[in-house]
Amino acid sequence: MGLNFEFVTSTRIIFENGSFNKVPGLIKQQGSKVFIVTGKNTNLASQLSEWLTAIDIQSEIFKIYSEPTTSDIERGTELARKTNCNVIIGIGGGSAIDSAKAIAALAPNKGELTDYLEVIGKGRKLEEKPLPCIAIPTTAGTGAEVTKNSVIKSTEHNVKVSLRSDLMYPKLAVVDPELTLTMPPHLTAATGIDALTHLLETFVSNLSNPFIDVLCREGMKRISTSLEPAFNNGNNLEARENMAMASMLGGMALASVKLGAVHGFAGPMGGMYPIPHGTVCACLLPAVMEVNIEALKESKQKNKLLRFDELARILTGNNSAVAGDGAIWVKQLVSKLQIPSLSDYQITAESFPELVEKAKNSSSMKGNPVELGDDQLREILIKSL
Repeated sequence: MGLNFEFVTSTRIIFENGSFNKVPGLIKQQGSKVFIVTGKNTNLASQLSEWLTAIDIQSEIFKIYSEPTTSDIERGTELARKTNCNVIIGIGGGSAIDSAKAIAALAPNKGELTDYLEVIGKGRKLEEKPLPCIAIPTTAGTGAEVTKNSVIKSTEHNVKVSLRSDLMYPKLAVVDPELTLTMPPHLTAATGIDALTHLLETFVSNLSNPFIDVLCREGMKRISTSLEPAFNNGNNLEARENMAMASMLGGMALASVKLGAVHGFAGPMGGMYPIPHGTVCACLLPAVMEVNIEALKESKQKNKLLRFDELARILTGNNSAVAGDGAIWVKQLVSKLQIPSLSDYQITAESFPELVEKAKNSSSMKGNPVELGDDQLREILIKSL
């Protein structure tokens, strides 16, 4: 038995406090007209645009108000083409960065967005290389700055799907932890649990490998000591640094290894209800852990159970912890972070059959450490309400 794995990530990563100030000089190396994709808060995008004007680089700002829809990406792509931009920048949370990556990919390629989407589209491969994309995260959760896909909501199909290609990794990721200092507690909590879910699901994935395991162990350790402090004191720069690092490591992990049942449900649930992705992860993660552990015990898959034992020791800091202790720790953390429940978003048992059916067909479910039946998937939803 040998060690076999592949690993790819963004071409260049700059991780440094204050590194946002270096961006204008870095852009000058990439192109002459910039398309800036940002969220509702445009302060940083506007600041960057002013800096670019001072060095004779034109820019266009495009706002994404929530998690991107197919129509958002189509509008952004049309505008990027019309303005002849040759560099795309995503500055903000995962929604802004995912949108930037999608627009960078589609702008030089012919056809419609649906030609390239998974699940609801044709899943065609990109024929032309994407425009250079620079990712600048202002949250610590998605790890989108180092991944090769964009998650996009189809309001027509009530589901979230991916535009995915090995060509879509950002050309440059600028991770400046100081940009996350202004995140409010509720956003710190939701994005932080998203990062934890990425690391945890890839660590126990049936497709995990020793290299990704190294990233996951490091990331989970940092979150175990830093998420709650960052939630309680947003100005705790050390905690913010650890969370930014963990988020990036989680992105690297999920780009190489499939996730699991949490993300299997997250796509359809986020498509059917106006619930933030991080909140979905927080609501589902404890129950998914519990059901997976029980299913592994029933099927006597000892080696996979040992993975849950190890992550329990990492999260709790207790060398005697076992699998169930990890699930308890996560449940208690979610409670401390005051994350709303699924029922707060009007999710009821009536939607369970549809959610279960859609989750079973999701790409992420293929990475779950054990195959779950309909009854077990329903049990996850019941426990999570």
